[in-house]
Amino acid sequence: MSNDLFSQNAKRPLAARMRPHNLADFYGQEHLTGENQPLREAIESGLLHSMIFWGPPGVGKTTLARILAKRMNTHFESISAVFSGVKEIRAAIAIAQEQRDIRGRKTILFVDEVHRFNKSQQDAFLPFVEDGTVIFVGATTENPSFEVNNALLSRCRVYVLTPLTERDITQVIDQALADKPNGLGNRNIEIGNDTKMLLASAADGDARRALNLLEIASDLVTENGGQVVISRSTLENILQNDYRRFDKGGDYFYDQISALHKSIRGSCADAGVYWLCKMLDGGCDPIYLARRLVRIASEDIGNADPRALEMALNSWNVQERLGSPEGELALTQAVIYMAAAPKSNAVYKAYNAAMADVKSQPSYPVPNHLRNAPTNLMKKLDHGKDYRYAHNEPNGYAVGETYFPDELTGIQYYFPTDRGLEKKIGEKLEYLRSLQDTHGSVNKED
Repeated sequence: MSNDLFSQNAKRPLAARMRPHNLADFYGQEHLTGENQPLREAIESGLLHSMIFWGPPGVGKTTLARILAKRMNTHFESISAVFSGVKEIRAAIAIAQEQRDIRGRKTILFVDEVHRFNKSQQDAFLPFVEDGTVIFVGATTENPSFEVNNALLSRCRVYVLTPLTERDITQVIDQALADKPNGLGNRNIEIGNDTKMLLASAADGDARRALNLLEIASDLVTENGGQVVISRSTLENILQNDYRRFDKGGDYFYDQISALHKSIRGSCADAGVYWLCKMLDGGCDPIYLARRLVRIASEDIGNADPRALEMALNSWNVQERLGSPEGELALTQAVIYMAAAPKSNAVYKAYNAAMADVKSQPSYPVPNHLRNAPTNLMKKLDHGKDYRYAHNEPNGYAVGETYFPDELTGIQYYFPTDRGLEKKIGEKLEYLRSLQDTHGSVNKED
């Protein structure tokens, strides 16, 4: 592997050519690289440690690792979990051992997409991290708590990298337009401020994405009186079928669906619509969103407004039958209705409580009076004996009848709230319980 960290190659993509060489040219992540911040202090003190960079694509994970190696004058070895296996790990370790034993030089071993290595592959690094053969630097877009082995994680400090701001992105764009050796400075390209802001917004916090879009646009520029101009219409054509970051199945995906769910639960219709559109814009399957709305209708609204479940199911039906854009509009309608609906998690809590009892308690038998009795033998065994048919009772309610196993008689799982329709349901159930209590008192007196 080449140890020339920043060799220039005119045929490389603009994003690769513009990779910063030092912290002065590195934009974003001030919470890590700014004055008196943890990573900067580690660099300036010369006391490097093994670490994991966790953040979305294009925020500088690989670049920071390379800057570390250059600043500390260490050897840099890079492997990607996407393309590497045990063979490549061994080869990288062998080079690191040679650097240490022959040249007396430390090695930063950068492992991109470290979460893609399995447990045994991650374990392979441990001895060499322990004995100082390598300074391990991993990069991941996934939550290290779930994707990195505890043994390796405990030996690393996790640094969280965040999406770049639009201001950071515009600085990256300006730098690329001005840089002559590696950027587009020799082409004298002009881009209007509104077009630049559109590009920065479309980059969605990803510097690599911004530079890739800029490079595509620069290949389609038009001449205006000798000036090379990237017009807004040119950029809009490029962005027409371009999706923002979504990362289906990853942390960013679950963060957004969590935001949608919590916005509806918190009765904020506007935020609910925003997160719905954010996920749709990112390419999320609308059917997945419809399923989630059904879950929210039962979990967070329940019997406070049973129509919410109907709305969610109807939006699912419209999406399946008509597709886009009618389906997305129906999903939006459901989100707004559900956000405005009265909230109750009483059904959800009742289900969880009952399920916990079912899983933790013995399998109590069904009381005889509730058992099915389709045969003479079952009737002789008293199956169904003394069962009281509710429809034949006054007001359709058999006062004093019990429906639990004997061991659980009187237990309550469902505690209705006083919101929406559930208030009425609660009043009805309370009335029925009072009849049961009165019946019980009469029996005791007898």
